[in-house]
Amino acid sequence: MDRGQVPPQTPSTPTRETHPHRVRTHHEPSRYTGGINPEVNQTFSGPKDESRFAGVTTLGVDEHIWHHVSIKDRGPKELTGMVDLTRDKHGRTHARLLDLVPGRSGTVYKDWLKERGDTFRAHVQVATLDPFRGYKNAIDDQLADATAVLDAFHVVKLATQSVDEVRRRVQQDTLGHRGMKNDPLYKIRTILRSGAENLTLRQQHRLAEAIAADQRHEEVHVAWQCAQRVRDVYHAADPATGRALAEKILASFPSCPIPEIARLGRTLKQWADAFLGYFRTGGANNGGTEAINGLIELHRRIARGFRNRENYRLRMLLIAGGLDQPPPPV
Repeated sequence: MDRGQVPPQTPSTPTRETHPHRVRTHHEPSRYTGGINPEVNQTFSGPKDESRFAGVTTLGVDEHIWHHVSIKDRGPKELTGMVDLTRDKHGRTHARLLDLVPGRSGTVYKDWLKERGDTFRAHVQVATLDPFRGYKNAIDDQLADATAVLDAFHVVKLATQSVDEVRRRVQQDTLGHRGMKNDPLYKIRTILRSGAENLTLRQQHRLAEAIAADQRHEEVHVAWQCAQRVRDVYHAADPATGRALAEKILASFPSCPIPEIARLGRTLKQWADAFLGYFRTGGANNGGTEAINGLIELHRRIARGFRNRENYRLRMLLIAGGLDQPPPPV
C-alpha cells in the first residue's frame, strides 16, 4: 500500500451499544449522556407516584452531602434521605431508599411526611433517627403514633466522644500541651475507643499502666467505664435487662462529677423516650439507612460526581431499590 493511501474500510464488529439485538432496558442510564432514560423520568419522578411508599412500617432518615461546589451553582449541599427499614417475616431488614429531598432540617422531613398522606403516616409504626432535634420534631408532629428510636451506633459514639474529651482535658491539665507520642494518655487514645471485651492482655496492661502514671488520670478511667456501661446496654442478654441498664444511666449520669459525662447524661435524658424506644421495638436502628448512604457514596464516586440533582436522585433510587415494588405484606 502506498504511503498516504487510506486502507479499505472493514465492517466493524457491533459493540454492546450498536449491536442490532441490543435493547437498553428502561432502567438503564444512557452511556453517552449520563442521564436517565426518559421513561424513568416520566414514570417515577412525578409527585403522583406513590406505589413505592406502600407497606412501609419502619422508616429511617439521614442526610448526606451530594456535592462539594458552590451552592450558587447546584443548590443545597445536603440531601435528606428516607429509607424503608421494614422487616420481613423472618425479622430481616431489606433497606430500600424511598426518596431524596434537598436540605437538612425538620421542616424538610415534616413536609415530605405531610406529602405522603394520612394512610402512609398511619402505617408507620417505628421511626429511627440520629440525634438531630429537627428530625425528632418532624416525627412528633407527623408520626405521633409511631415509636421514635435513637440509633444505637450514635448513642455509643456520643459516649466515646465524651471519653475523648475527658482525655484531652486531663492531658492539658497535667502536661499543659496537646498529646504527643510519648505521653501516657495519648498512647492509649485508641484503646479508650474500644470495648473492654475486645482488649487483649497487652492492651489491658497498657491501659492500666497509663492510668497509674498519674493520679489525675483516674478521671479518664472512670469516664471510660461510663462509656462501657453505655455499650453494655446494647449487649444485654434480653431487652428487659438492657432497658434496666439504660434507666440506671439516665438516673446517674447527669449528676456525675465529671462534666463531660454529666453532659452526656443530660443529652440522653433529653432523648430518653427515643433512647428507651430501642427496647420496645426489637432493637430497631438506623443501620440500614447508613448502609444505603454508603451505597450512595460509592456510586457517586464511581460516576465522578453529578451536576443535576434530579438525575442524581433518580440514579440513586435506581441503585438503592427505591423504584422497586415493595415486598408483599406479611
